[in-house]
Parts: sequence; structure tokens; C-alpha cells
Amino acid sequence: MFRLTLSVLALALATAAHAGGNPEAGKKRAYTCTGCHGIPGYKNTYPMYSVPRIAGQSESYLVNALNAYRTGERKHPTMAAQARSFSDQDIADIAAYLASAK
Repeated sequence: MFRLTLSVLALALATAAHAGGNPEAGKKRAYTCTGCHGIPGYKNTYPMYSVPRIAGQSESYLVNALNAYRTGERKHPTMAAQARSFSDQDIADIAAYLASAK
């Protein structure tokens, strides 16, 4: 029984370790993000609000935010269109890159 529990735990940890994204792949995908999110003080006009900086945000926050735009839970036409174009792996890669960016 102990070996079975240890095996299950090892498998779960290995799966979790590989669940993250690839920052190098994310760097290529996140290029368009810098058009708005990389400009200090940038304000979007439709709807009007200050665009947040996303470099250095936590990986889990970025994954959750992109998924919320993709499902429509968060409303913003441009972000929703971008997020719908990404696969789950794209989102993981983008989040890994942006979380590591300064």
C-alpha cells in the first residue's frame, strides 16, 4: 500500500512539474501583447481604461485571466479575440514568459 501511495504521489508531482508553460515559446506568442501592455501609461479607448502592465504578474493569474477572456467571463473585445486564438498550451507558454519578464 505504501508503494502504491508513493507511486501515485510521484506521478502527480511529475505531472504538475510539466504542467507549466515554456517561456521561450511564450516570448514569441506574447509579442503582440507588448503593443498595449508594454507601453507605460497607455490608455485603451474602447472601453476607456488604463492598460495594466502584465510583465512580472504571477503565472497563475495570467492563465486565469486569459482563460476568463476566452470564455467570456471577462469582457473586453480585443482581449477576448486574442484569448480565443490561443490554445491551452499557448496560454501556459505566454503566462510562463510574462511571469518571468521584468
